Amino acid sequence: MRYLIDTNIFLFFIREKDRLSKNVFDILTDYENIIYLSSESIKEIIYLLRIGKIEMPIWKETKDIFNHIDELGFSVDYFKKEHILTLGKLTPIPDHKDPVDHAIMAHAITNKATLVSSDSKMRFYGNQGLNFVWNRV
Repeated sequence: MRYLIDTNIFLFFIREKDRLSKNVFDILTDYENIIYLSSESIKEIIYLLRIGKIEMPIWKETKDIFNHIDELGFSVDYFKKEHILTLGKLTPIPDHKDPVDHAIMAHAITNKATLVSSDSKMRFYGNQGLNFVWNRV
């Protein structure tokens, strides 16, 4: 099965596996699954590193993030025109204003991939075509 993982899931898998539910951990470690990370997540990680919200000493350069993704057997999927068109149609729920979240959901909807996230607000987008696995720990 194909999954698109949210930024938080990627970071938890690397640094805090205990913050992953058994179901999500099993999804990420089942080599029959194809795991994607949106290029929007990589942009978010770079931003979080720059402002000091996260620290990842193993990533000295941006290319190290990509190398780590490759080492895990995950793939980067790039945000393209078709994802932007879906983003333009997405109707945000009240109190969910994060533009990166919206882009990642649009990415999953367009690619017909199941999104895995710890953000409980994302579960309310099923009526807009989002297949979702909630990392509820």
